[in-house]
Amino acid sequence: MKTLFKTFSILFATVIFTSNVYSQVNSDYDKSTDFTKYKTISFGGWQKDSDQQLNDFDKKRITDALTNEFKSRGINLVETNGDATITLYLVINKKSNYTAYTDFNGGMGYAGRWGYGRGFYGGGGLGASTSVSENEYRVGTLVIDMYDTAEKKLIWQGDMTTDVQEKSQKRDKTIPKNVSKLMKKFPIKPMK
Repeated sequence: MKTLFKTFSILFATVIFTSNVYSQVNSDYDKSTDFTKYKTISFGGWQKDSDQQLNDFDKKRITDALTNEFKSRGINLVETNGDATITLYLVINKKSNYTAYTDFNGGMGYAGRWGYGRGFYGGGGLGASTSVSENEYRVGTLVIDMYDTAEKKLIWQGDMTTDVQEKSQKRDKTIPKNVSKLMKKFPIKPMK
């Protein structure tokens, strides 16, 4: 019984912690648009100054990763007047989750000759102690809007929600990786 409860506790904690590791990616686009006609793209900026939540290194990591993803699809970044324009929007929120661990340290023992259920000293129940811990983390949502520059209409939108890595050396790898995951939803696949 004790082993079963420990196994359950470990399984529950694993589900809680791994659920935060994965990114949630969404995408939508204008089905009537021929995306193969877009050969250049320009950067329209950050909406509502949402880039103020980032340092310059992370801004560059995001824009470099996007530039590489579009380039792999035959779409090159130009300073102004691209066939399409992208704008970015970022929201970072603090979240917390709670983890509870229960340690069962008793059994259905039988204490004394008076039988079960003699309060604290009787062996009629399980003894247990539960510890609860709170884990704070940051969750970021990046939204990419792509507009047809001439028609000024939205043609594609992709968004990703994921945990924000605190250490910059991890962000060197996770930001390009996450942008790549998001761009998998883009209507044009990378060229081989």
